[in-house]
Amino acid sequence: MEPNCCKNKSKKNIKQATEFLKIISEENRLKILCILRDGDKCVCEIWQLLNLSQNLTSHHLKVLKDFSLISSKKEGLKVFYKLNNETLAKHTESLTKFLKL
Repeated sequence: MEPNCCKNKSKKNIKQATEFLKIISEENRLKILCILRDGDKCVCEIWQLLNLSQNLTSHHLKVLKDFSLISSKKEGLKVFYKLNNETLAKHTESLTKFLKL
């Protein structure tokens, strides 16, 4: 039996909101989103700002990219990451609608 607050929400919306919250609840991923707010950055800049190893930073970037919260482009030997503002706005709006009374 579903609680009253969830009866008007589709199971898909609830699952998406849950996945979004799981992804951004990890501290370093949230920091990455904050770092990218100021513009595109290469992984070499991001891992130093986080004080993490490059491979762990790359893991967090992959999780964010797989959920389409960020995108990447390769320039020479470097990979630059940027926020996907459209996807972020969609998830934020969906979460806001979900929590609205």
